[in-house]
Amino acid sequence: MKPTIALVGRPNVGKSTLFNRLTRSRDALVADQPGLTRDRHYGHGRVGSKPYLVVDTGGFEPVVDEGILFEMAKQTLQAVDEADAIVFLVDGRNGVTPQDKIIANRLRQSGRPVFLAVNKAEGMNRAIAAAEFYELGLGDPLAISAAHGDGVRDLVELVLEPFPDEVAEEKVKHPKFAVIGRPNVGKSTLVNAILGEERVIAFDHPGTTRDSIYIDFEREGHPYTIIDTAGVRRRAKVDEAIEKFSVVKTMQAIEDANVAVLVLDAQQDIADQDATIAGFALEAGRALVVAVNKWDNLDQEQKDKVKRDIARKLGFLEFAKFHQISALQGRGVADLFKSIDEAYEAAMAKLATPKLTRVLEMAVERQAPPRNGLMRPKLRYAHQGGMNPPIIVIHGNSLSAIPDSYTRYLEHTFRKAFKLQGTPLRVQYKTSENPFHQERNPRPGDRPGARRGKK
Repeated sequence: MKPTIALVGRPNVGKSTLFNRLTRSRDALVADQPGLTRDRHYGHGRVGSKPYLVVDTGGFEPVVDEGILFEMAKQTLQAVDEADAIVFLVDGRNGVTPQDKIIANRLRQSGRPVFLAVNKAEGMNRAIAAAEFYELGLGDPLAISAAHGDGVRDLVELVLEPFPDEVAEEKVKHPKFAVIGRPNVGKSTLVNAILGEERVIAFDHPGTTRDSIYIDFEREGHPYTIIDTAGVRRRAKVDEAIEKFSVVKTMQAIEDANVAVLVLDAQQDIADQDATIAGFALEAGRALVVAVNKWDNLDQEQKDKVKRDIARKLGFLEFAKFHQISALQGRGVADLFKSIDEAYEAAMAKLATPKLTRVLEMAVERQAPPRNGLMRPKLRYAHQGGMNPPIIVIHGNSLSAIPDSYTRYLEHTFRKAFKLQGTPLRVQYKTSENPFHQERNPRPGDRPGARRGKK
């Protein structure tokens, strides 16, 4: 499972800038104004040699006892409890402040490994910038610049060093599937319906499950692991700090699973948050099955409306199978489980290079890639580059000019040819090097236009 790193510090020390640097995104708002981040931002770390999750927290003001700053401090402490490691960010230009000392004491008591990062050290002598912060008693400070990237990779490698590399073989021993969705859509009820017994607490109350529960079971002699996850709510609807960090657990469960089962409530509007949760699974490359729950009590007009909403808001899940079920009554659960098996098999499919290349040739013959100026990309052969999700690597020339629309055409062609229902498919390109590239510049002594013959 991916470790979680929490970024903690006073307001305006550069936590959101570091978050954007680590995730290679602009998801966190950044401005020269303290207290801008009030809620959590979650992302996949993309800097470093190991995968991880990173959490951007709001400015930590540990001495306040009321108001929004108090709520932000309470949420930050919860983030510390949920994290596997903490990066304590301080401002190298302001030096040690009384708040830094209080935060350092709080973090020292957490029992989590704490790494002290002295930010805004660009243009400064690193040793001098970090020296003052030894008095915080958190080990060797590491001077960095989140804005410029100086020292950031060294910091990440240091934080990740104690954590083992992910072993892909562990994920494919038997199917793991995570049941995900908003609170109170019937996830735990569906888990019970699949298991056939009351193994998971299921109340008609949002947020009953606040952690991900792993349950091993057998079905028709085959082992499975089912993961019941906490509900992910819109930020504006979350009151208790502990519920905010159910997002971390859900993201970790998705990463740890082979298949995600997205549960929708047919009696509620299909919300943007449903699409966001599906996006988590899609970004992780996980196979997906969608269960539209509480379907049995709808009239035909309501059913048609739900179908239209799904087509409009979840159209990017065209590769997934949708099932109308009643988890409480157990209706449609058997067919749902068949789709889970099919999605798992598709995600773990082994694709032979000769057949991949033949399908590629037929696809190009049917529709060649568009020209880029005078050149047309040349697709030569394909092979499998990974599983869960299946990755197809295509070799050729001038492949960087292939538009996204043609890539989607190839993905659709491969999915249809290999019957990869239920899993996302990724096509990657690898352009062959031109062996004559170095010959373009004439060698010393060559006459323009002269042909080099054999000696």
